[in-house]
Amino acid sequence: MMKKIMLMTLGMAVALSSAVVVSEERGIGGVESLRGSTELEATRAADPMKKVPRDQADIDSSYVFQPPLIPHHIRSYEVSLNANKCLACHGWKNAKQMGATKISVTHFTNRNDEVLADVSPRRYFCLQCHVPQADAKPLVENTFERVESLQ
Repeated sequence: MMKKIMLMTLGMAVALSSAVVVSEERGIGGVESLRGSTELEATRAADPMKKVPRDQADIDSSYVFQPPLIPHHIRSYEVSLNANKCLACHGWKNAKQMGATKISVTHFTNRNDEVLADVSPRRYFCLQCHVPQADAKPLVENTFERVESLQ
């Protein structure tokens, strides 16, 4: 039994060492990402910033329960443990006065479906789900179609 384990271990070590050699020959480990074939150690220029149109109309949802997109710039908005710039306009207290959409009542329930007096901690970081609308082409080709009930 011990002999079998030793032979298996030795065989795996040989396979790994040959894989490393093949990986080094290709330079990037044979992996191509959305960044292209840039070497992992090389620094490449950043992609240009996506253009976020100023105050545009809401884009319709593409699927059921899709979080609404943000129709305005959010550059320099602070959303941290200490502050949430989104709530200054979209919180229930100020939404009407600011002409903004109120946050959903679903944001006031916790994991146990208990209703809270303030925004649930799990819904506090708006940018985890909501993203700005942008004039950006898809990163990869796709054949996605909106659900029939939303067309």
